[in-house]
Amino acid sequence: MNKQKLVVVGNGMAGTRCIEEILENDPNLFEITVFGSEPHVNYNRILLSTVLQGSTSFDDITINDREWYQKNKIQLFTGETVLKIDIEKRTVKTDKKREVSYDKLIIATGSVPFMIPIPGIEKEGVITFRTIEDCQKMIESSKKYKRAVVIGGGLLGLEAARGLLNLGMEVNVVHIASYLMERQLDPTAAKMLEKALENQGMNFLLEKETEEIIGNDRVEGLRFKDGTVVEADMVVMAVGVRPNIQLARESGIAANRAILVNDFMETNVLDIYAVGECAEHLGVVYGLVKPLYEQGRVLAKHICGLDTKGYQGTVLSTQLKISGVDVFSVGQFAGDAPAKAITIQDDLNGVYKKVVFQEKKMVGAVLFGDTSEGSRFLKMILEKKELSEAEKTLLYQASEDRVSPVISMGLSDIICNCHAVSKGTIVEAVQQGCLTTVKQVKECTKASGSCGGCKPLVTELLSYIQSDSFDEVIEHNTMCSCTNLTEDEVVREIQLGNLLSAQEVMAALGWKQSDGCSVCRGALDYYLGMIHPDYGNFVNENMDATRQSDGTYSIIPQMYGGMTNAEQLRKIADVVEKYRIPNVTVTSGQRILLMGIKKETLPNVWSDLKMPLRPPHRYSIQSVKTDIGDDVCQCDKLPSLQLAALLDKKLEFLKTPHPVTICVSTCIHSGEEAMTKDIGLIGIDRGWEIHAGGQSGRDVRVGELLYVAETSEVAIEMVTALIQYYRETASYLERSGQWIDRIGLIHIREVLFERDLRSQLNKRLEEDVMKYKEIFKRSFLSQEV
Repeated sequence: MNKQKLVVVGNGMAGTRCIEEILENDPNLFEITVFGSEPHVNYNRILLSTVLQGSTSFDDITINDREWYQKNKIQLFTGETVLKIDIEKRTVKTDKKREVSYDKLIIATGSVPFMIPIPGIEKEGVITFRTIEDCQKMIESSKKYKRAVVIGGGLLGLEAARGLLNLGMEVNVVHIASYLMERQLDPTAAKMLEKALENQGMNFLLEKETEEIIGNDRVEGLRFKDGTVVEADMVVMAVGVRPNIQLARESGIAANRAILVNDFMETNVLDIYAVGECAEHLGVVYGLVKPLYEQGRVLAKHICGLDTKGYQGTVLSTQLKISGVDVFSVGQFAGDAPAKAITIQDDLNGVYKKVVFQEKKMVGAVLFGDTSEGSRFLKMILEKKELSEAEKTLLYQASEDRVSPVISMGLSDIICNCHAVSKGTIVEAVQQGCLTTVKQVKECTKASGSCGGCKPLVTELLSYIQSDSFDEVIEHNTMCSCTNLTEDEVVREIQLGNLLSAQEVMAALGWKQSDGCSVCRGALDYYLGMIHPDYGNFVNENMDATRQSDGTYSIIPQMYGGMTNAEQLRKIADVVEKYRIPNVTVTSGQRILLMGIKKETLPNVWSDLKMPLRPPHRYSIQSVKTDIGDDVCQCDKLPSLQLAALLDKKLEFLKTPHPVTICVSTCIHSGEEAMTKDIGLIGIDRGWEIHAGGQSGRDVRVGELLYVAETSEVAIEMVTALIQYYRETASYLERSGQWIDRIGLIHIREVLFERDLRSQLNKRLEEDVMKYKEIFKRSFLSQEV
């Protein structure tokens, strides 16, 4: 298959992260070409401030070296700028007269520094803070000059100022507002930050508007509109950035503040996408790394033809990366009505905390001096969790009285928001790789490798793992002892290698035992059947009869929803009598089981019954049961019987990772059994309660309420989508309850409640059922012949 040509304009963090995700999804889909205006490989622009501050080197912030591009067969052109996109010819043209065609094009041109339009900005010594070259200029200038002025008291300006202090310069920070970081902090936290930075040697000139940069050829100072002057040998412009959209606009691509994109990062031009700081989604342009990476993940899935609900926006959080100062903010923290705030200020220890609520839900927070709870607060805001009065009281506890947040965090909780790295991922990496430093954790998992805001939390987690009190263990769950690969890795190799049989899989992936074992053979059969529906037969050589220990066979005539009629019962009775079938019983699944059939009579039994049989596959949707209560209950029982029958028909033939039990209960008077099934539906006055993840038997588990459907049609749509999502994402032999615990009920709801995603899941389920029915027919007809 010929690869599609993918051109990426921009070699920054957003575009390259998108490429990484594409390679992860489908490494053989595209022939990739990348253009970058800077003469470097991809590096972490967010960490330029740490280079200035002296804690890292230029090599340390490189994300992908040239070997990575070569290894992944990516053609990289550095120091080359794309000047035009010809949307008719589907080509790009560069300043080096190169012309490259594309099938898909991603614009990731990022932003350009904003220069205040004042006299004197052309003078020598006026520098922006955006690139490696900017850092080099500042470092070289600091060797000759000692007075620096940073224009801009925002995040970028303060980080630049801290770096210049470390280079031995005298630093004045000029800011037009009355307090620092007014977009990320409230006045109280900003004043505490100002005091802390003054103690480090910075000087602040607030509510100052620059009128002119003075000097001859080189900058000598700034004059403000109030007439005052400050001397300077260097001026660093850090007043913000503007989306770099000139290329897009000149090429006819729609733009406002930035390039306009939809939820799938598509522009108004077919096959052209935009991602990162140059993209505008629902009126918002993002400049932090977390949303840029989230956009990259969505775009990568979409461009590879994988299902995604699209980019839904990002709740922003800010972590200041200045040595000795801990500042964190997230969400809405202004505290205006109807919001109310809990505020704690400890001047003795330099700690300030402001948590903002709307009703019982946290919507924002500002932390100074102790930011250890930042990740926990971010999670509460994202989950829109309602806090009880007791939970609010815990917010008042002093930091020394609290248990470390990494101890109380669940394994699925996110430590690094930029790369979506969970606590469990880091624990597993440390245990398996014997990691001992934060740098090793970053290299292995990418945690703390982008904005660096989670580095304190990673450090704390690593200390906890290395302590005597740590007792959490994560096993590396390989498929079985025959291979070192996990089930996810095996499935991925089957898809990439188009492997068609269990023997092919074992040979291609280096199985330790050539014929496998009982565990992996079952798993491979299941995954191969999911990937290749034609794999295996649905009708066994005994026509869906099950061989018993005494050599005879048993069959179960199909009765959808456990419902039958006189004609079916008469046929069954005639067959039982004619072929002298010795044992007839009603199963726990509310079906009639015929046992003791001789092998030679099986074809005649089938012919005389003229009824479909329940396939004997254990790992499938089991017969849908009904719980219609007793004679005392006066509720209408017909809707539950009809719903059960419809579900039975829609789910027939489907294979599942683990046997799936379903029960439909008429009403709340008889809902106990439905609550302990994988899926339980209970009739209520408003429709149907749908419960998921229950389990009967020795280890009883009550299912969780997933949804309330107003009609039977909606209930069926929701249940079938749930089953298809379980089939596609669960591991072999993983019960529905275990699956829900692993990926989270909230996540499952987000998927199922999204109409497009739910529709796609149901479409795939229906396609699978149709394929399986066709296979069944072909297989049965071949046996009849």
